Amino acid sequence: MRSLWSDSQAEGFAGDLGKRVYTSRLLGADPELVLHGGGNTSVKVRETDFFGESTEILYVKGSGWDLATIEAAGFAPVRMKPLLQMAEMPHLSDADMVKQQRAAMLDPEAPNPSIEAILHAILPFRFVDHTHANAIIALTNSPRGEERVRGVFGGAVLVVPYVMPGFILARTVWELIRGRDLAAEGIRGIILMNHGIFTFADDARTSYETMIDLVSQAEAALAAAGARLASVAPGAPDLLGLAELRGQVSRMQGAAMIARLDASEAAVGYAALPNISDLATRGPATPDHSIRTKRIPAVLGEDRRASLEAYAAEYAAYFGRHATGQTMLDPAPRVVIWPGQGVVSFGRSVAEADAVLDIARATWETVQKAEMTGGWQALSEKDIFEVEYWDLEQAKLRKGGQAKVHQGKVALVTGSAAGIGFACAEALAMQGAKVIGLDLSEEIVAGMASLGGVGKVVNLTNDAAVLEAVEGAVREFGGIDILVSNAGIFTAGQYLDQLAQENWDKSMAVNLTSHQKLLKYTIPYLKHGIDPAIVLVGSRNVQAPGAGAASYSCAKAALTQLCRVAALELAPVGVRCNIIHPDAVFDTKLWTPENLARSAERYGMTVEEYKSRNLLRTEIKSRDVGAMVAAMASPLFGKTTGAQIPVDGGNDRVI
Repeated sequence: MRSLWSDSQAEGFAGDLGKRVYTSRLLGADPELVLHGGGNTSVKVRETDFFGESTEILYVKGSGWDLATIEAAGFAPVRMKPLLQMAEMPHLSDADMVKQQRAAMLDPEAPNPSIEAILHAILPFRFVDHTHANAIIALTNSPRGEERVRGVFGGAVLVVPYVMPGFILARTVWELIRGRDLAAEGIRGIILMNHGIFTFADDARTSYETMIDLVSQAEAALAAAGARLASVAPGAPDLLGLAELRGQVSRMQGAAMIARLDASEAAVGYAALPNISDLATRGPATPDHSIRTKRIPAVLGEDRRASLEAYAAEYAAYFGRHATGQTMLDPAPRVVIWPGQGVVSFGRSVAEADAVLDIARATWETVQKAEMTGGWQALSEKDIFEVEYWDLEQAKLRKGGQAKVHQGKVALVTGSAAGIGFACAEALAMQGAKVIGLDLSEEIVAGMASLGGVGKVVNLTNDAAVLEAVEGAVREFGGIDILVSNAGIFTAGQYLDQLAQENWDKSMAVNLTSHQKLLKYTIPYLKHGIDPAIVLVGSRNVQAPGAGAASYSCAKAALTQLCRVAALELAPVGVRCNIIHPDAVFDTKLWTPENLARSAERYGMTVEEYKSRNLLRTEIKSRDVGAMVAAMASPLFGKTTGAQIPVDGGNDRVI
């Protein structure tokens, strides 16, 4: 650990609350201290309330805020007097604690106070910091944890045996410190066994740097005892196995999940430990991690499916051993240890999967250091269950609302730098999919980034480039669920007796063969996808070709036939394949105002009349095609395959 305090930076944060924001961000910037919403901080100030009365206030981190990015608005202002009164009560339910903390707030629009607000209030210092520092956990989570802690810190810290966070913990600490002068005794912090560490002071810098100093002592003690991490060079990733694993875990969860593979030397080394099945399944570093990661990861054996089935059965048994009326959560693991490959995390979004993986990394580092220096011993599964199914923690996960239609799915969309392709990618992204866009244009990178997706410049007629793009998507997100094969060109109109061979060949290469290549390389992964669907983008010309459009029309007609064959071949494995036939989509780069005006004039129409020259007299826009493609990839079309869907406003020649 090293202090990140900077006098010049600190000057930019005015007042005690400003300094509280500054040092909170310093703590949040170090993953060795807190991860993804973990930890909490506070400051005590005296302010004038709405009625003009001077009131002592505790500004404590609000629920849902992350220390790394917290702002002043992220701290809940709570009157000190009610918090201290609650600390003196012998019993207080979680519901009453939350209600009374909320009632004691100066600002009803502020976030809910941390569940540790009472504990922050009773500590007789202006600034209080709380983290789940890995080095501290490595010391405490041991058969001789308390002895090890006292050996490192002596009398400089109070040691509190593990109790349930919230009121019970606050009451325990209150009874321990009541009537004592911690500063006079030289007490610099509180170590919570199997939980974390508190530090405090009357100024922000001292409280923060005390945290850094105490954690540094723990790190030094571990290093002196020989703590180190396993490391093994990774081999080639088993991408098909990854897609299969993601599919199995998603089905256990009941929804599509993003999978993130960590194939680093540290991850592969941890998975290769001889006793990994025992070591990794003793429990989490801290009980609050179970909210995101469940109590333990799944460790794969030679039969991956059997390993996952065994995990689900054990999770159900674990629930049965400790449940007292709760409803069981899904039995799918959030972390999978895969010997030979590394560690895989799962989440309903990339951000969620990444958060789980960050916790998994912190856990495997902590576990190894503890095991090598005294033995790794987590809390009992009953204690973990109480936090995993604690309503106050579960409430945090329920804030997300109803999932979007394509949440957690991975979609590959070609020709998506602009026009119809971009509209398809946008519609899928808005409905929760992680989109990977492929296009020849360099605009694809910025375009997909604007959707929270990934853009790659790819020549879809090049086998190696297509294969690399497909494998890259699987390596990054775990699989492919949706393929929108849209890339195409409109070749110059030429009658058959004047048709240049390169015109025909280019149309066939881009409008037909590139799609065939893409299907070849994506189908193995789509077979393991969640509600997998392929949507090809054809053309009205298939049903109503025009003179002089042989190269384009024939390629699109062959693409339609390819769709029908794919539907026949893939139906037995649950992969749907349909094709959409748009027409007269003029809001693309191909149609400039000048082109539109010339075409309208040729038909003796105004531009607006020309744009809606269909039976419904409606204009067809790219977003209309995108919306239909997103629908065709959704459960709405779950019983449809081999279909041809027009988006043309009704064409009398087709009908």
